[in-house]
Parts: sequence; C-alpha cells; structure tokens
Amino acid sequence: MSEEVFSARHQMRKTLSASRKEAVSSAVSTSICDNFFIAFALFLQASLLQIAWLTAVPQLIGGWLQIASVWLGQYVPRRNLILTSIVLQAASVFGYALLAIFHPQDAFYWLLGLALAYQATSNLIQPLWRAWMGGLIPPRRRGAFFAGRTRLTMLTTVIMFCLGGGLLNLFQASASAWIGFCTIFLCATLGRVLSAKLTWQMHDPEPDGVVVRSKLLMRSIGVVREATADPVFRRYVLFMAGFQGCVAISGPFFAVYMLSDLGMNYLTYSIALMASILAQFVTLGSWGKISDRYGNRVVMVITCSIIPVLPLLWLISANFFYLIVIQLLSGFAWSGFSLCGANYLYDLRPRQANFATYAALQSGVTASAVFVGVLIGGYLAVAAESWADGFLAPLNMTSSLYVVFVVTAVLRIGLALWFLPNSVEPRVRHRPRTLEIVYRIARFNSVSGVVLDLLSVVPRPTGKSDKESEEIK
Repeated sequence: MSEEVFSARHQMRKTLSASRKEAVSSAVSTSICDNFFIAFALFLQASLLQIAWLTAVPQLIGGWLQIASVWLGQYVPRRNLILTSIVLQAASVFGYALLAIFHPQDAFYWLLGLALAYQATSNLIQPLWRAWMGGLIPPRRRGAFFAGRTRLTMLTTVIMFCLGGGLLNLFQASASAWIGFCTIFLCATLGRVLSAKLTWQMHDPEPDGVVVRSKLLMRSIGVVREATADPVFRRYVLFMAGFQGCVAISGPFFAVYMLSDLGMNYLTYSIALMASILAQFVTLGSWGKISDRYGNRVVMVITCSIIPVLPLLWLISANFFYLIVIQLLSGFAWSGFSLCGANYLYDLRPRQANFATYAALQSGVTASAVFVGVLIGGYLAVAAESWADGFLAPLNMTSSLYVVFVVTAVLRIGLALWFLPNSVEPRVRHRPRTLEIVYRIARFNSVSGVVLDLLSVVPRPTGKSDKESEEIK
C-alpha cells in the first residue's frame, strides 16, 4: 500500500469518526432549540399572533436561503460556509439563553431576530451538507455509516427530550422556569460549538468543492421553470406546497394547545412530542418496503387519508394517553408521507436539473406556502377568541383553537381529494427499487413534525458520465 493511499484512508477514518461525534453534538442543539422554541415563546408571553409570526417569517427566509446556499456554493468553499453558519447558529442559540435571563419588554422582537438567524443558518447548511456527504462517503459504506449516524442522532434526541423536559419541569415547579430555559439553551450552545470544532476536523475531498458547477444553477432554474408546463410535475409541486401550507395553519398551535389550554407541564409535553418522533423513526423502513412492493402512489393515498383527519382527533378528548396514541399515529403517517415525497421529488425532477438546485427551489416554494398558512392560522386563532363569545357560543368550545384545527382539516381533505384521484406513479428515471436515502432527524418542525435531512445515495450507474452522476447528488 502506497503512502498516499494509506494517508487518504487514515484521513477518511478520521473524518468519519468526527462526523459521528458531530451528529451527537448537533443533535443536542437541534433537539433543544426546535422542540422547546414554542414553549420558550410562551414563557416570554408571546401572543398567538406573535407565535404565528415567529414561525412564519423564519420559515420563509430560511426556505429561500437554500437557493442562496446553492449560489454561494459556486464561489465559496462549502466547508468554510458550513463552519461560518454553525458558528453564527451557536451565537443565535446563546442569544436565547440571554433572553431567558434578562426577559426584556421587547422580547418578541429579539426572539424573532434570533429565530431568523437560527433558521437562516440551518437552511444555508443543508444543501452544502448533502453535497459534502454525498461526495465524501464511498457508496459501499454509505448505508452502514449513515444508519449508525442516524441511530446516534435518534438516541441523543430522545435523551435531550427527557432531560430538557425534566429540567424545565423541575424549575417550573419552583417558579424559576427561566433558569431551566437558560440552562438548556446553554447546553445547546455548547453542542453547536463542539459541532463547529468537529466539522473543522473533517476532511473535504474537494477543498474548492461547490454544490454545483458554474452555470449549473441558472441552467437548473431554467429547466425547472420549463418543466412547470408538464401537468404531472406542476400538480405535484402545487400539491406539496399547498398541503404543507394547509398543515401550517395549525402546526405551531398544537404546542400552544398542549401547554396553555390543556395545562401540560414541560415533561408531559416533551413525551408527547417524542412519541411522534419515535413512531416516524421506527416505521420509516416499513414504509420503504411498502413503497417497493406497491408503489409510491399507494403510500401517498394511505398517508393522505390519515394526515387530514389528525387535527379533528384532537377535539375528541384531552386525555394524555389518548393524545399519545394520536401522536404515534401522526408519526406513522408523516413517516410514509416524507418518504413518498422524497421519491416523488427524485422521480419527477427534470432530467437536466441539478438535484441540489431543484430541492432548494422546492423548499423555497414550500416555505412560501407555509408562511401564508401559519399567518392564516394566527389571525384565525385571534379571531376565534372573539367568536367564542359570539356566534360560536352555542358550541361551548373549551378552546378557540378548535376553529383552527377544523379549518386546517377541511383544507387538507379538500387538497387531498383534488390531487389523489388523478395522481400517477412516477417512473421517469432509473433508480433502485427503493430510493436509498441518507437521512438524519435534522430538526423537529412545529409545522409538520419531524424534518428529515435527505440525501440521495444512489450508486453511480455503470456507463454514466461523471457529469450525469454528479447531478444525482
């Protein structure tokens, strides 16, 4: 074995080891920030409308910044851009801790600014991370490596759920919840700082590597724009964006309902959230097998029959164990929907479009729909409070948020009935029976539950050119 080959293998082992550790440190930060953000906003006495803006604006800016990430990746080494984003994200999380201590009168505006910084840096990282990992891990090792990495992430997330919820519950009982929030956000800050250190130790096989080669960005945008003439492609894009927008109407308010209306403590709130994450993680593989055997359309039909009625189930009972069952069902359905959405995204992608650009554009369109949906939900929740003493008084609702839950359910059902009857099974390009996906639980989104960071790891087909195989990433 030559010295050069030995050095390359040593460097690879060192990088993979650092990546596993980075998965843990990153999960410490994201599990805390994303799971307890709405709870923190309520602690800072944010109103329903303010919670809507705190969710909507960062989602919108963050979604479109994925395109900026692809563009910046043409000119700035991705490793440097990722490191800078991680450091800035650590600073924004530290800002959360300071807010918990000082609790200023204009806390909403500070929290909005910090949330913008957090979401912006998170979305800048995603396309770069996908490209880096896609070129770093040898195809034969990808499955085993990322399966192990995901298990570490999942274990860390569960532990932080329990510790974070327990710690907040402890200090809540002593009327010192600010200490609990300050402590968990300081832990999240340390996790992100350690993540930056470990990322610095990782090797980038393309030191001047970019997400896409020069000119591919504009070419891909042009191809996607032309592809909207295809009715199948257009219906899918409109459905996915519209469906997420309908979900967003109620998304951030389930946390408000649990903490404010049902009076859950932080520990039971954490357990309820964790049930959904565990269900999604456990059932993802099973959905893949169903997709292999029966196709993606079957999975889409099943999950789109469950997800629309989930908000209505919250109206039946406030029993904690009943709500856990709903959360398990939610995780089960969103797991299949996420996997099916990834398969559709891959199969319907215009052949000449770079995947990173295409995914970023899809994210931007979806973020716009989510922005509109969350604000509709926020203003509807505020209006429902006044309606409760008016024409809704005979219904004797225990929560004005019931109106939001009913509206989001009706719109979800309507959109599913529009899309599903004429949906087709996409088979426009060659891929394995299951779209192999490198996934990690990137964050828990208050809009649609678990958000998976997806990366195609389809091996390079025999006879494909480097340029063609590069577009798969």
